[in-house]
Amino acid sequence: MNDGYGRDLDLNLLRVFLAVAEQRSVTRAASVLYVTQPAVSAALRRLTVAVGAPLFTRQGRGLTLTERGTRLVATVRPHLHALLEAALVPARFDPATSHRLIRLGLSDATEMMVLPPLLQQLAVHAPNLRVIATNVQFRTVEDALVSRTVDLAVTVADRLPQGIRRQSLIGDSFVCLFDPKHLRIGKRIQQEEYFEFDHVLVSYNGDLRGIVEDVTGKQRRVRCSVSSFANVGAIVDDSNLVATIPSLVAREIVRMRPHLRTVPDPFGVGGGPIELLWPSAVDDDEACAFVRAQIVDLYAAIERERKPRRPRTPS
Repeated sequence: MNDGYGRDLDLNLLRVFLAVAEQRSVTRAASVLYVTQPAVSAALRRLTVAVGAPLFTRQGRGLTLTERGTRLVATVRPHLHALLEAALVPARFDPATSHRLIRLGLSDATEMMVLPPLLQQLAVHAPNLRVIATNVQFRTVEDALVSRTVDLAVTVADRLPQGIRRQSLIGDSFVCLFDPKHLRIGKRIQQEEYFEFDHVLVSYNGDLRGIVEDVTGKQRRVRCSVSSFANVGAIVDDSNLVATIPSLVAREIVRMRPHLRTVPDPFGVGGGPIELLWPSAVDDDEACAFVRAQIVDLYAAIERERKPRRPRTPS
């Protein structure tokens, strides 16, 4: 244990000592501290024993500091005031100057959508703020939040403990992603046709089952199962494979590979809402609140972009 913890000194004694030093009187110090005069006298005796030297001497009706007392005042006063200020006055978060480290829990799908634009926004508004992105998904996000491995998370989640806050960001559906150079698919895929294709799927369990198998009870012809969405675009590109993935993930893939196409999945599979999640313990953390607000703004922009524009009516 650090020696500072092992020494037998009540730091409140230093607060009493400074009050007596400033008032030059035990009686007046007791009045300032809202304690009794015997309590102040007892505190001074304890501090004198701990220091091992007299701190005050009598001068007329009042007290004056000894040389040891004068040195102790000079040493203690700035530190004690700083400690009180740190404990009682919360530090204000200034995004322009803060060097805070924020730990984000992101599923592989939300990392594709959130991280690049978030870092661009932070470069403008909080250039010194640092981010560590950790992979989470609906099975692991609870442990990450409860253990405070992450400060906040963006993913799909099931039931969570009462101490976890959640805010819905955006709903999602599934689409079929394919390369039109290899597959001729119209505006929609019939269910029978769907099962004739070869598929790539994302499985967090490392098996050949995905959401389509769970919904339909039927097994696709899966040629490849991967553990994340990161390389789905590259796998589908220039192949005859179909990937059934969240539309927001497909949106990012098509943004980078505009020659790929999507059509609605033939089963109307609906995904759970993507949510912003954080422990209630960081409700008053201004840095975390700032980052949460940036993420909410990002998803609001995605939602606006996703909605079809209404044609203008002639005036």
